[in-house]
Amino acid sequence: MSFTLLFTKQADIDLTELENNPHLSKRLKAVKKTLAFLEMNPRHPGLNTHKYHSLTGPRGEEIFEAYAETNTPAAYRIFWYYGPDKREITIIAITSHP
Repeated sequence: MSFTLLFTKQADIDLTELENNPHLSKRLKAVKKTLAFLEMNPRHPGLNTHKYHSLTGPRGEEIFEAYAETNTPAAYRIFWYYGPDKREITIIAITSHP
């Protein structure tokens, strides 16, 4: 059961910034691993996925937070929601833990 990942403009910018900064290569590797898990199984236990209650999607979708890193200062998280279509996940941001 795999999903297609879609990226908002902000998520695209976030990923590009990681890709273009050689000092963040370890963080980029963690983010890419997390994206691969999301694509295959958004409920994978290693993602520690949970609802993020402070935001909603453009059509009121529930937003989820997945961990790209743990036990790291300013650990990176990926914020996403299901949709807009079946078997799709929209990544809205890739950022350090708020």
